[in-house]
Amino acid sequence: MQDQKKRPPAVKLFALAALFGVIAGAAAVYVKETGSGNGGAARTADARCPLAGEKVAALTPLMRGQVAAMTPAANPRPIGGLDFTGPDRKPLTLASFAGKTLLVNLWATWCLPCREEMPALDGLQGALGGDRFEVVAVNIDTGGDDKPKAFLDEIGVKDLRYYRDASMGVFNTLKKEGLAFGLPATLLIDEKGCLIGSMNGPAAWDSDDAKRLIEAAIAPPPES
Repeated sequence: MQDQKKRPPAVKLFALAALFGVIAGAAAVYVKETGSGNGGAARTADARCPLAGEKVAALTPLMRGQVAAMTPAANPRPIGGLDFTGPDRKPLTLASFAGKTLLVNLWATWCLPCREEMPALDGLQGALGGDRFEVVAVNIDTGGDDKPKAFLDEIGVKDLRYYRDASMGVFNTLKKEGLAFGLPATLLIDEKGCLIGSMNGPAAWDSDDAKRLIEAAIAPPPES
């Protein structure tokens, strides 16, 4: 019964996606569950990501249901300029996770959809996290660690590691890239560090739809 209280139903997350989305320090925006733009556009991969276009094409049909708001990358490319700290407070970038597929999520305690989504992210990390995949949930609260850590303790997060950027630089970088319009903002990054898809708004990340997407993302390529 306690776990059920911690994990909001998918329909609640969909409702929050439609009603809430917070631009950092500014007004609310609406984050729609539909209109993800998943259909048919040509993918032009950056030269540094020669195989990412094929992966985007393969994963696009799985961006549906509970993860229908995920938008496949029109230009699969490396994402730089994301600097944050790890649990030991040492500086990290996405390059620190080379070889892993990542679901990078930006969140804050003042963002209601983020708070509702966090147990689902923890559930996804618990189910699929390991040597080949990690949920990298980066808190962007300004100030100290007390408030975000207290929130994570309160909801019983046990599998997510604690990543932090009190400067909000990661949000501002993704905003300039056209990838973050509010919170939560989420990126799917392949093992080469190339952008595969992005989402603004919450999702039921512990759902079967989300797990199918991630399982396909981390699956080895078929032998030629």
